[in-house]
Amino acid sequence: MSTLPNPILPAIPALARRRCLAAVALHDSRMDGVFVYAVRSTGVYCRPSCPSRRPRTRQILLFIQPDAAERAGFRACRRCQPRRARSNPLADLVRRVCSEIENHPDDSVSLQELAERTGLSAAHLQRTFRQAMGISPRQYADALRVARFKSELRKGKDVTTALHEVSYGSTSRLYEKSDAQLGMTPATYRRGGRGMNISYTIAPSSLGRVLVAATERGISAVYLGERDADLAAALRKEYPHAEIRRGSGEHSKWVRAIVRHLAGTNHRLDLPTDVVATAFQRRVWEALRSIPPGATRTYSEVAQSIGQPSAVRAVARACATNPAAIVVPCHRVVRTDGTLGGYRWGLERKRSLLDQERRAAKRA
Repeated sequence: MSTLPNPILPAIPALARRRCLAAVALHDSRMDGVFVYAVRSTGVYCRPSCPSRRPRTRQILLFIQPDAAERAGFRACRRCQPRRARSNPLADLVRRVCSEIENHPDDSVSLQELAERTGLSAAHLQRTFRQAMGISPRQYADALRVARFKSELRKGKDVTTALHEVSYGSTSRLYEKSDAQLGMTPATYRRGGRGMNISYTIAPSSLGRVLVAATERGISAVYLGERDADLAAALRKEYPHAEIRRGSGEHSKWVRAIVRHLAGTNHRLDLPTDVVATAFQRRVWEALRSIPPGATRTYSEVAQSIGQPSAVRAVARACATNPAAIVVPCHRVVRTDGTLGGYRWGLERKRSLLDQERRAAKRA
């Protein structure tokens, strides 16, 4: 399929994406009617339980309702006929709650108000919605509001005007939400890397294709993937207003160092960075760079190391928004129970990176 218009609300916020993708991967019929997924390459949307072959994650878009998928240019799958999905109590509840939130974009609908409108207790509603979507109703509302705010900034509006358009109650609340979900302050997000002159190189590595982008001051991004076009598109999305061009070897030393590290022949990386970040993110990323290769730390341990033991979730967000993989080794952070947790470039790559570093550490 060539090009499609950008999906429009109601779409699944990024915070709930992992839960929904898991349902797609498992053909989970319990989620039929809760959402539909669309495939960019085919232009078709399906119910989660559709028996068709699963597409790659990057090809998937998620929508709360078939109408939203069709407005974005997709057509219904003839095999699973998503419009005929049998309704179930969980799907009905999620749709009703989402609709209530989406129908009041400028008002803060409390959990108690949602509970009264659905006939459930607040605790039951919270538990059931989180079970289905992986996030709370409040997080869903916040994600939609931040998405609208980002849209206003991309239109060229200043921060104050955009704040007014999406009815944030105060600048402090705006910055609280934006620091977590934009990955930077609103003013910096609006600039989108304006003034940065970035060149990039894409090279083969032991973990697939690796994009290394840098300015004359240091590395701005390191991405792992399979297709050059997707990696380049991700870089332009990260820095939409920067001057970006494909390089001709001016940062080849940095590229070679990263490729050798991925191959296990360059034990330590000590490369300069030039990234857009908040002060908190920088503190977290510096803490990550102090973790020895092959070793791991929990999110809680990283939070303690920067003197903010209660900021575990904020540390996790800083890891998730790290643009310079490998150089800032967010793959060395794991959950308290020792499981890998999430990784932007896939858990298999995270596991491979840790295994390779541990083998190299034993040889050193």
